[in-house]
Amino acid sequence: MRIQANKMKEMLQLYFIMGTQNTNSVPLEVLEQAISGGITMFQFREKGRGSLSDLAKEELARNLMKLCKIHSVPFIVNDDVDLALAIDANGVHVGQDDEKADQVRRKIGDKILGVSAHTMDEVRKAIEYGADYLGIGPIFPTESKEDAKPPNGGALIKEIRKAGISIPIVGIGGITAENAAAVMETGADGISLISAISHAKNPEKAALDLKLSLLSNNRRKSHS
Repeated sequence: MRIQANKMKEMLQLYFIMGTQNTNSVPLEVLEQAISGGITMFQFREKGRGSLSDLAKEELARNLMKLCKIHSVPFIVNDDVDLALAIDANGVHVGQDDEKADQVRRKIGDKILGVSAHTMDEVRKAIEYGADYLGIGPIFPTESKEDAKPPNGGALIKEIRKAGISIPIVGIGGITAENAAAVMETGADGISLISAISHAKNPEKAALDLKLSLLSNNRRKSHS
């Protein structure tokens, strides 16, 4: 059975994304600290210059997933359906230049499927193809992704919600503890981050600060 939207929204609250190319530290240690800080989902994104491949990539994925399982943190694989199936990950995330979402859905069955979208047309297609959530961004300028588009994510999230589309959405791109609340105000259900945690001197504190920023925003909403 596919994941329910309300459960998906809970998972997206603080979504950490990382591969070896995103940190100078030991990935397992960074993830462990991020989990201690309160992340709600993790995506293994081993992509770009200097990234691992084949057995080394799979071994790291298995070790990271083992850590996530211990702490009940959902583990998503970026753009590698075969790896996700081989290690029985919780799901897969694909971008517009990756394998088509409808093909991925057929392969992964009821596992979680996340899709990056940058236009309303891409949003509608992703939903039609079986996405459980959308990654929308960049919200702010970012250097974490070499192929990042101009920051227009906030406006797109507002447009999606204005159109009455209720699919779970996570915002990505240049998000920090200082601007996290602004992302949620657009209609996002959560924030996803790479460097704000992976490059932090103290990843646990970085994750916790982000978590507190979200909690503070939730309190403001409930009192307004």
